[in-house]
Amino acid sequence: MKRSTLFVSLLIAALFAAGFISVKDPFFQIRKNFTIFSEVISEVNEFYVVEIDPERSIRRGINAMLETLDPYTVLIDESQTQDIDMMTTGSYAGVGIEVGARRGELVVIAPVDGYSAQRKGVRAGDVIVSINGISVSGMSPDDLNAQMRGQVGTTVDIVIRRFGLDEELEFELERERIEIKNIEWYGFADEEAGIGYILLSRFTQNAGREMREAIASMQEDQELNGLILDLRNNPGGLLMEAVHVTDLFLPEGMPVVNTRGRAQQTRQRYETSRSAFFGDKPVVVLQNGGSASSSEIVSGALQDHDRAVIMGEQSFGKGLVQIIRPISYGMALKLTTSKYFIPSGRYIQSVDYSGYDDAADEGDVFTTAGGREVIQRNGIDPDVAIHTRPENMLEMSLIRENHYFFFSNQYVAGQDEMPEPGVDDDELLAAFKAYLEEADFMYQSRAQRRFAELEEQIEKDYGSESASYVQLERLRESLEQERAMEMDESSETILRELYLELSGRYESAGQRREMATRIDPFVRDARELILDSDRYRSILTP
Repeated sequence: MKRSTLFVSLLIAALFAAGFISVKDPFFQIRKNFTIFSEVISEVNEFYVVEIDPERSIRRGINAMLETLDPYTVLIDESQTQDIDMMTTGSYAGVGIEVGARRGELVVIAPVDGYSAQRKGVRAGDVIVSINGISVSGMSPDDLNAQMRGQVGTTVDIVIRRFGLDEELEFELERERIEIKNIEWYGFADEEAGIGYILLSRFTQNAGREMREAIASMQEDQELNGLILDLRNNPGGLLMEAVHVTDLFLPEGMPVVNTRGRAQQTRQRYETSRSAFFGDKPVVVLQNGGSASSSEIVSGALQDHDRAVIMGEQSFGKGLVQIIRPISYGMALKLTTSKYFIPSGRYIQSVDYSGYDDAADEGDVFTTAGGREVIQRNGIDPDVAIHTRPENMLEMSLIRENHYFFFSNQYVAGQDEMPEPGVDDDELLAAFKAYLEEADFMYQSRAQRRFAELEEQIEKDYGSESASYVQLERLRESLEQERAMEMDESSETILRELYLELSGRYESAGQRREMATRIDPFVRDARELILDSDRYRSILTP
């Protein structure tokens, strides 16, 4: 043993024997294990049978330690710290996917509208299986995000698993310059009735200010009699911006969120700081399974104060707060420091990683300010539930094979004007069917794939002239009829995709977003709720 190491060991032993340090002292435990770690890496570096890379070995040790905590606590190297700066202030190069962790799997919280992942058909809730041929098992969300980012113009191959489908789906996505926007679009969902609409995509810097400006801009045009705040697929962002957004709808001094952590400085109570900017008109908040973190603070606070009706699906359930702590050599540590609790006292995190448990159990009943009962779950339950119909194989095939894109190119070449939703539906759908027939579009439903397997097995066992094989012809015809009917059953979805794709050809990006709002069934239901004042009030009444 080296003399210096022997001296340190003897000194620690003497101090321990004298009672100056305790085995429970965390600082003693840190010093002790730092000494052990240092000795182990030195011995391995000097005497191991082959030469090792000390930095790589030590980094693995650090990452292994952090993996015992939660998926959001990670070491960030210098290149990734630049990405974090861009995420909060500007842009980044990627494929447009927000990723979260749930029950040991990496899932798509939300594809960013207008970019590669969304265009190719990646959906919120998709479970990511592999990236560029590498399994994501054991990766954190930040590990996966790092894999998806890179040089603009390069591609990423991902494999996903989607609920309701037996087979995995493969996507080739192109990296693009992703521009960070808080408000993707705002305008009137119903101009005649004065019902405004704001699509808030995330909570980066100035989200609250941009919200205030958007409301003021609409009020300059005419009186706002109601507002739809769309938080669907909004993965969250800065906690303070969630407070600033909530501040627009509640009186001064109202609780918005409490954060509770082990360190005293992480225990904070956040309240509204000014009188409500839009405080006396109906508000409907739209959310889905892609609404997470800061989105859940806003929807939860407005629900707990009976200030807005929450409509849509159960939110994602991320109730943990992270901060970025700069460390040496240009690196940083993203660290979970606290949990957050919405005003009723509910905690909405889906998985408890920290062991710091001062929350009630899932299913416990709380009450809103007005006395309504709300239940603590993994996420925020909507006041009015609307469930998105899952895609069938026809709809997925049309998107994955880019048929909306190619049809629109062909349509625009022969038509000077954009078709009108609700007026030109039949003609547009007929033109699309004719295009698919000309393009020899074919797809197999799940039943047809199973049928093909059965047909192959019967032919193999009994031959194509057997009675069993001949009887399959009736089933084949029946399945063909069922597949033809899917086009009619999916007509509403197909028309919506067609109008969105065509609006991108005939109109500006803002007009395309306006078109999406006009034909969105969630927005339609929210508008009808605001117009039905009796029903709106009854939902917020105990």
